[in-house]
Amino acid sequence: MASTDDLQKLLDIFPLDIRQVLEQHQERDNLIEVVMDLGRRPEARFPLTAEYLSETLVSQEQLNDCIQRVGEFGGDNRAGIAQTLHRISAIRNRTGRVIGLTCRVGRAVFGTIGMIRDLVETGQSILMLGRPGVGKTTALREIARVLADDLNKRVVIIDTSNEIAGDGDIPHPAIGRARRMQVARPELQHQVMIEAVENHMPQVIVIDEIGTELEAMAARTIAERGVQLVGTAHGNQIENLIKNPTLSDLVGGIQAVTLGDDEARRRRSQKTVLERKAPPTFDIAVEMQERQRWVVHESVADMVDNLLRGRESIPQVRSVDGNGQVTITRESSVAKSIRHEAREEPSLSPREFRIEPLQSNGWRGAGKMLPMPQTGDREQISREREFDRLLNESFEQPDRFGYLSEKAGPNGEDLPLHIYPYGVSRNQLEQVIQVLNLPVVLTKDIDSADAVLALRSHVKNHSKLRHIAKVRQVPIHMIKASAIPQITRALRRLLHMDEPDTADERELSLFAQSGSDDELDALEEARLAVEQIVIPKGQPVELLPRSAPVRKMQHELVEHYRLKSNSFGDEPNRRLRIYPA
Repeated sequence: MASTDDLQKLLDIFPLDIRQVLEQHQERDNLIEVVMDLGRRPEARFPLTAEYLSETLVSQEQLNDCIQRVGEFGGDNRAGIAQTLHRISAIRNRTGRVIGLTCRVGRAVFGTIGMIRDLVETGQSILMLGRPGVGKTTALREIARVLADDLNKRVVIIDTSNEIAGDGDIPHPAIGRARRMQVARPELQHQVMIEAVENHMPQVIVIDEIGTELEAMAARTIAERGVQLVGTAHGNQIENLIKNPTLSDLVGGIQAVTLGDDEARRRRSQKTVLERKAPPTFDIAVEMQERQRWVVHESVADMVDNLLRGRESIPQVRSVDGNGQVTITRESSVAKSIRHEAREEPSLSPREFRIEPLQSNGWRGAGKMLPMPQTGDREQISREREFDRLLNESFEQPDRFGYLSEKAGPNGEDLPLHIYPYGVSRNQLEQVIQVLNLPVVLTKDIDSADAVLALRSHVKNHSKLRHIAKVRQVPIHMIKASAIPQITRALRRLLHMDEPDTADERELSLFAQSGSDDELDALEEARLAVEQIVIPKGQPVELLPRSAPVRKMQHELVEHYRLKSNSFGDEPNRRLRIYPA
């Protein structure tokens, strides 16, 4: 990696005593910024330390002298030095007078995007996320140069604060052949973005700090016109964008959807859930956790969908060593959570780690006092609070990462799971547990039970059972009938196991009473009819004539697929007809 900083041009704006100290400082090449506040000692900040440069307090004359040596301050209170990347930010008092300066060193670092160069070359839109100071703008500048010089693309940079291409009318050489469009005022950035597409035919547009809803809409408009976007946004992770109503459109937007009864049952979720509204503006997201460690989400759409449905995402983790070698690994969210907690609580064993759900007070909280809503606003606030609740529920699903399903029961209990059956055939329960090899133990003592599995009709008429379960905090799971399909689904639900798409030989044997060849043949006939005709083609199917006990088994198997069936015809030719959903 090579870098250039034109540091002397920045030092020349400071008073003589401060300049001399900085020129002779042994950490000069690592200087991050110099802070000058009225009535305080000037301070230099380095990566690991900060120190005072003089015992003399900063005066208004010194501040004014510095201001005269830099360019004009824009609407965002930022200025620069011509043909450099340094940024000078002002702090003003109520009357508009400058009473403080933050003079940040700007460096053009070449080779910073070696970790994601392959992604840049794909032509897909890339969104960079990270905390301030982690190097987002530096990476953006290098990406613009690589696209313009190495890949010969028409690149236009939307430079709001002259931070990417430097101050003055002539852009800094660090952006290569890329062109730069300046923005007169920050609130006009979205207009300049659209103007760049309409007037200059770019193949790539580079944007720093997308921060408003208008800019997010402009970014979507640009992406839909087939232009590659490379930009940065406020937030450390994609979760931050999802919870930010202003910027959530960058990842596709979030909306509440009401599911039908069958779909809610299939997903095993509440009827109102959150889903992605549209395709994301950016195809790839890069979370810049550290300067040498980036997390890459290769598909933003899949990542957001998995996050909202409580599924595990395993993104790429890319890091670079001192020799410039890039290492690509994959890290699950559980490992990431364990690693984070291990840093804080090294004494805990892996089994003791907890996955803390993401908490949010909504975007209206944020530690601010809000005015009492007027009558006309209460309904809107209520809707937003409901949206917050749904968002939290999406993030707080108990089996969000598939980690607890292997280690614990429905309430975090160690497996095997102890179940107290009430009104449910114990023989059928034992048969299902044995055939499917489930980690379940039946108990006759409710005190030692992790859950109660009961018939719905029995629970309604037995208030004592409800009271005991409530006192002992044992959840009650109910089924309509003591039938093999319902028992199988209930046990899978208790163990957080997904329903299989097909029934294997073990499950077919559950429905056979004696396990004879005739019974298994009849069940196999019903299974093939369902899986090969009824479900994929949506057509009803008639089975071969069977005896009443065998037809009963076929009915139960069809119910296992959540389909309906009827018997028709006269004995001995009475047979089953299976109907599509």
